[in-house]
Amino acid sequence: MADARTAVETANWRWRVFALYAEVRRISLDDPAAAHALWIRERDQLFATHPASPLLPEHRAAFAGLPVTPYDPAWRFELEVHADRSPERLEVDTGTDGVVPFERLGSVHLPAVGADQPGAELDVWRLASYGGGIFLPVKDALSRVPGGTYGGGRYLLDTIKGSHLGERPGPTTAGAGPVIVLDLNFAYNPSCAYDPAWACPLAPPGNVLPFPVPVGERI
Repeated sequence: MADARTAVETANWRWRVFALYAEVRRISLDDPAAAHALWIRERDQLFATHPASPLLPEHRAAFAGLPVTPYDPAWRFELEVHADRSPERLEVDTGTDGVVPFERLGSVHLPAVGADQPGAELDVWRLASYGGGIFLPVKDALSRVPGGTYGGGRYLLDTIKGSHLGERPGPTTAGAGPVIVLDLNFAYNPSCAYDPAWACPLAPPGNVLPFPVPVGERI
């Protein structure tokens, strides 16, 4: 029965995350900072109390909240997905879930944020297996700094697991791509950052930024 209990608890975790992001999308239409505050509160509650929390048992007693930086509206964007990348398939051996295939859909152009953060391209991936979904990880220069960001990169979008910040009607010109919301304040650590039993897809080269992204979840 332990396997059945784990499956049900994991499913409940996913349901809770889907519901959270639905509320985040609703609130962020008018107040992204309030949506971010809700996201922090609910994730802290899940990590602290849910049986499927990725926190190890020995870390839960002293848990006082995930380290997330204050909201900065300069890092929220609505970006068109450009089909400007050659097709590429990425197969990630996760160990726990077998080989997970991804296909590159294209890229988004991340605008410059201040003099120290020039613009850059980020690849957008599709989960090429049952359920599908959009996957967009990011690894920045703070991943090499003590107390910075997770060394394997963080996730912005992983829609098969519920983390989806929304989309907008795209340009009506021929060949234009869809527009997705990318708010780097919502960048979060994958489960493997907390529990080594997890093996998570990490940021491939097209999702590595040479400059720091000072918002989102930290180590």
